[in-house]
Amino acid sequence: MIEIGFHTDAFNSAYWSFEHCLQWAQQNDVHFIECGTIDGVSWIHGLGYQPHVALWEDPLILRRKMEDYGVKFSQLDAAYPLSLPNAASIGTTYIQNSIRWAYLVGCDHIDTTDHMFKPEGQTDEQALELMKRIYGEVLETAVHYNMIINIEPHGYYTTKPDFMAQMLSFFDTPHLRMNMDTGNTFIAGQDPVAFLNRFKNKVSHVHVKDVSESLAASLRGELTGIAVSNTAIGDGVNVENIKKCFDILVDIGYHGVVSIECEGAGGPMIEKSLAWVRNLVADANQRMAAV
Repeated sequence: MIEIGFHTDAFNSAYWSFEHCLQWAQQNDVHFIECGTIDGVSWIHGLGYQPHVALWEDPLILRRKMEDYGVKFSQLDAAYPLSLPNAASIGTTYIQNSIRWAYLVGCDHIDTTDHMFKPEGQTDEQALELMKRIYGEVLETAVHYNMIINIEPHGYYTTKPDFMAQMLSFFDTPHLRMNMDTGNTFIAGQDPVAFLNRFKNKVSHVHVKDVSESLAASLRGELTGIAVSNTAIGDGVNVENIKKCFDILVDIGYHGVVSIECEGAGGPMIEKSLAWVRNLVADANQRMAAV
């Protein structure tokens, strides 16, 4: 069945702590959460003003705390842009450290992506070869920890279907999959439905994002991604695409998490989004159960 989760990016602007996000999940009967990983120490995180987790935190202690709240990780976001020139050193280590920590905290999905701009001074072939080497190293670690490495459409290469196809074919392994994002594909000028349909057999995690009419009118085709919906999911111009994407999830019998990415700000917009997505998920699960 399809489960509902949310990304703690929703509460970046509210300066919530990760535990505050756990409290919101418990209060709203949401049992899956996704957040970014910090490979080191951050003062703003330490003061409780950032809703992500630091890899220096004890993963077993955090795992027990999350169990008390009735919440599990659906995915950890380790999306350092792997098309950047320094990604071979910084990005590789960051993802590998996130994999090891994820294993201990009870999470088996890691999110990755590329940068929004084409790397300066490199051809597409050179950039793709660099990323292939990085994914090769990352996947060696992922296999040991039985971890899924997802590629999310969020950057210059990953939002272009032909490049995404090349990246998902870097290695023939069940550990390399895709995190679908309805908002990023739309704002990048793609058709989210066609994008998902092309890669439906590779999807292991989904981000649900809507797009406001004003943002779509001014920046569609200019951006490669947005952090969160700037409108309640269900109120934007991406609604019909989201519904059709759920039809595809039903057709493939998707069993996994759809993660809400909507501006939270501690206010009502994310609750409105949750109610809308809940109805969509309930309908999808009912249709899958009837098959």
